[in-house]
Amino acid sequence: MTSGTATKLRLAGESPVPGEDEFVRKIAESLKSDVERMYKPGNTLRDAHPKSIGCVKAEFKVEPQLPEELRVGVFKEPRTYPAYIRFSNAATTIQADSKRDIRGMAIKLLGVEGEKLLENEKHEKTQDFLVISIPKFINQNVIDFYGTLEAIRGGPLKMLGFFFNPFNSHLRVLWNIATSLAKHGNLLEVRFWSTTPYQFGSKVVKYSAKPHQDEVTRIPKNPSQDYLREVMTQHLAGQDAYFDFMVQFQTDPDQMPLEDASVRWSEKASPFRKVATIRIPSQTFDTQERIKIAENLSFTPWHSLPEHRPLGSINRARRVDYEAISKFRHDLNNAPRREPTVEEFDKL
Repeated sequence: MTSGTATKLRLAGESPVPGEDEFVRKIAESLKSDVERMYKPGNTLRDAHPKSIGCVKAEFKVEPQLPEELRVGVFKEPRTYPAYIRFSNAATTIQADSKRDIRGMAIKLLGVEGEKLLENEKHEKTQDFLVISIPKFINQNVIDFYGTLEAIRGGPLKMLGFFFNPFNSHLRVLWNIATSLAKHGNLLEVRFWSTTPYQFGSKVVKYSAKPHQDEVTRIPKNPSQDYLREVMTQHLAGQDAYFDFMVQFQTDPDQMPLEDASVRWSEKASPFRKVATIRIPSQTFDTQERIKIAENLSFTPWHSLPEHRPLGSINRARRVDYEAISKFRHDLNNAPRREPTVEEFDKL
């Protein structure tokens, strides 16, 4: 990072809270404990987003003739990247798709040249973008997240004490949880947001993936446990699906903070701008081979070029915690932990 870039990012508001590293460590240990308690070795799922709705092959086509300020990192030149996209339910346990939940869309681009941020994976040729079905994160920062995690793990009384403590209440977190859980008829019709900020060259952005198809599919009267997978299977059996991938620039460090991921950045003040088109071609993805790929893939915003460096407290925690849980899970499953290649993608 150049000194000019570093100065701009400091002015934009990135500033770790005291004791942050210790809370990151505690979160990793807590999540490891949960994973070990919930699953048996050989069948260990993710601590979050464990239920895969579908892992699909896609094309990520960078828009031609982008203005100079948008030509950054993977968007520098108009090219098409092959990509895996894993759609998921966020709940920590496997539950029916009819339950209210947050949904995830994890995008992994392949064939991305250039050194990456993670030291032990700097020569890999992947770039991840993680977006979810809500425009703001539930928690402000890693300390807030740890408190929520411990309250939920502690049962009803601890939750009451955490959310309704008159001297240090967390009603905002409770409200965010209540308003974030939703039902959907078809995840190919759902808009997704990064909720957390990212470097974009010398500037700062958030991401969003907006479907071309409006959210019109109705939930069946008596849906099966896996109706979201069934709907996606039916949709992609006969037609393609499309999303616009967009960036939103930070234009006001006070109203668009880096360190409070629970603040939604105003689209009126700074509209999202399209930088790529995601095409999910018609395909059959509900196979044992694709299910295995969905489980073995690791996603983290830190699978990234420096130009797209994750920013803010939640993202700094992700660097440590995502890698720790991924390694732990793959070891328990005796499964290889590596990034996929274009050659493997083409053969699939």
